[in-house]
Amino acid sequence: MPVKCCFHRSPPTETMAWSENMDTLLSNQAGLDAFRTFLKSEFSEENVEFWLACEDFKKTESAEKLVSKAKVIYSEFIEADAPKEINIDFSTRDLISKNIAEPTRKCFDEAQKLIYSLMAKDSFPRFLKSEIYKELVHSRQVGNHKKWLPFL
Repeated sequence: MPVKCCFHRSPPTETMAWSENMDTLLSNQAGLDAFRTFLKSEFSEENVEFWLACEDFKKTESAEKLVSKAKVIYSEFIEADAPKEINIDFSTRDLISKNIAEPTRKCFDEAQKLIYSLMAKDSFPRFLKSEIYKELVHSRQVGNHKKWLPFL
């Protein structure tokens, strides 16, 4: 069954470039959307959501907003039984728990590195083999050929 989705705006070369590395994929909105769809199908979208929340958190200028965002990230992803609890080791979780009262821009760095590594080594290779990615590449290749070969 072909996967129907909304990622048909990227040119074929862009879709193929996503396979180069995870940074290329995550820095492209259509690639990120496709990867999120894949992670949702595997019930692991909390990983990319946490990674994105950390990226946003690190750009926070206001000390007040930093504290409130840190608490949201902590309650959503870090604390035991969080709604989108990420899979990190006890020592990393414990360190964040101890530092959450006075968070810095770097307070989630270790957890973010762990989650990035997990996605890069596990989810990303599976994404590249998934029907979602194969369908996107195929639809762009066929679409590209149709420009030049209208009889296809």
